[in-house]
Amino acid sequence: MKAFTQITALVAPLDRANVDTDAIIPKQFLKSIKRSGFGPNCFDEWRYLDHGEPGMDNSKRPLNPEFSLNRPRYQGAQILLTRKNFGCGSSREHAPWALDDYGFRAVIAPSFADIFFNNCYKNGLLPIVLSEEIVDKLFQETEATEGYRLSIDLEKQTVTTPSGESFGFDITEHRKHCLLNGLDEIGLTLQHADEIKAFEAQRKQAQPWLFNA
Repeated sequence: MKAFTQITALVAPLDRANVDTDAIIPKQFLKSIKRSGFGPNCFDEWRYLDHGEPGMDNSKRPLNPEFSLNRPRYQGAQILLTRKNFGCGSSREHAPWALDDYGFRAVIAPSFADIFFNNCYKNGLLPIVLSEEIVDKLFQETEATEGYRLSIDLEKQTVTTPSGESFGFDITEHRKHCLLNGLDEIGLTLQHADEIKAFEAQRKQAQPWLFNA
């Protein structure tokens, strides 16, 4: 998993509430358990003017010019700014995979669906909860200023605007540690690899009949 420490990056606005996981990555694309390759179909039904199916050449599909993320000024954005209850709906882990593969490192919203919120942390994507008032202000500044960038510092737990205004956000110490060090659940387990091997060796010596397959 990629570590997250701090970034200063372009912001892309998605001014919609209750964005569900089927909108983030539609069900017809859930045919792989690999974490990569979902970016081209992220927000597929809003992003393109035709109906997407697996195997299509996305580079030849007509883009929806009305969809905010298709606007040239937001290309290369790594921070997604959106509205409340982002990531609701089914619990598919493909949703944070798609956002990550698109290029986003963080999502800012007033609230998130619980399962999606937890899945973000497990996949190196930082979900940041800020008040609706602050999110409104960030939307206004993003729309008013082309090339609008925010700085996110996970260690300090702050989001800072170009003018220097800073907003704090909450995160548990465990989640913060995992993101700062790029540790998913497998990575955390492997930190104890020597202890696990020692336990297995001791158990094999004490109860050898369990291993006589």
